[in-house]
Amino acid sequence: MHTFFALSFRRFSLCLLSALLFFLVGCGGDSLPIQNIQASLSDAPSYSIILENMKEEGNFFKDYYHRYRIVQGDDAAVTDWLRVPEEYYRTSEPFMGMVLAAKKEGENITEPIPPGYQYVGDTRYGNWRKDDRGRSFWEFYGKYALLSNLFGGWYRPVYRDDYDAYRYNRSRNIPYFGRDNQYGTSGAIVKQAKPDFYQRRMARNRIQSTSFMDKVSKRVGRTRSNLRGRSGGRGK
Repeated sequence: MHTFFALSFRRFSLCLLSALLFFLVGCGGDSLPIQNIQASLSDAPSYSIILENMKEEGNFFKDYYHRYRIVQGDDAAVTDWLRVPEEYYRTSEPFMGMVLAAKKEGENITEPIPPGYQYVGDTRYGNWRKDDRGRSFWEFYGKYALLSNLFGGWYRPVYRDDYDAYRYNRSRNIPYFGRDNQYGTSGAIVKQAKPDFYQRRMARNRIQSTSFMDKVSKRVGRTRSNLRGRSGGRGK
């Protein structure tokens, strides 16, 4: 069987356990949680780390958290909430549901990509087929068909046009969010897979927008009041 599935469930569990212990005992210094996960999987030939969820807690002094889905071999697991620095939280905020880091046959992938795209186009894992409308789509071979399920609710069928657009963007170091921006935090997939998160995000955006407009209105009101005062003063 292909080396992608050579790691057993036992080895995957041990790798994941060592990664979580890394966090619990405070190892890794200033390393990010995702870097600690990568370090624990350094011997694995292939894996994907998906930004499964994220949240902010606190009012005046906020804490920021990520949860990751780790896909390796023929199994997947989701971490607990892991605290991350605000700067990294903001940097990765657009990429919920996407792969933040991956490795395939020893090749490291460090830019955000849609789940599963690193395997598309590789004839060791599948091939292109046509649907009843004549559109080419990617189909994993039987022994890799489980991959689409392991990626959770984040994976979507990949059509040839999507993959060509992805390759074009990647060659220019531009994140690919799919047709009509379906991937990522603002995409339709997050709305379907994480409705609670999507609703919280929309509510927060409305509050921020309202707060901003209130500030603008108050500033405009003060400006008009000052102008009327100056005009009245000149007329006396």
